[in-house]
Amino acid sequence: MLTGGNIADCTAGATLLERLPDCDILHADKGYDANQLRRQVEDKGVMPNIPPKANRKWKNCFSPFLYRNRNAIERMFCRLKDFRRVATRYDRNAVNYLATVCLAATVSYWL
Repeated sequence: MLTGGNIADCTAGATLLERLPDCDILHADKGYDANQLRRQVEDKGVMPNIPPKANRKWKNCFSPFLYRNRNAIERMFCRLKDFRRVATRYDRNAVNYLATVCLAATVSYWL
C-alpha cells in the first residue's frame, strides 16, 4: 500500500491489518502504537509486540527479546533504499514505482 510522505503510519495500519495472515505475534514499530490498532490486532487473536511511544503514560506489554527478529525486515528496507530512485520515489505513478521496487529487489537479492 502506497501512501503519501506526510501521512502517519497508523492511518494506513487499519487497512493493512485487514489483510493480516494467520499468526501468533505481530511485530511493529512505534509508529503503529495506537490503542485502536492494538485492539484491532487483539480482536483477531494476535498478540501485538509494539514498543510503546515515549509520551505514552501507560506502557503496554512489550518483549525486546521477541522484537529482535524484526531487524531482518529493517535490513531489507535499507537494502532497497540503497537505490536512490526507490528511496526518493521519483516515479509519480504507483505502478511504475512498484516496478522500480521489484527491479531493485531482484538486483539486490539476485546479485
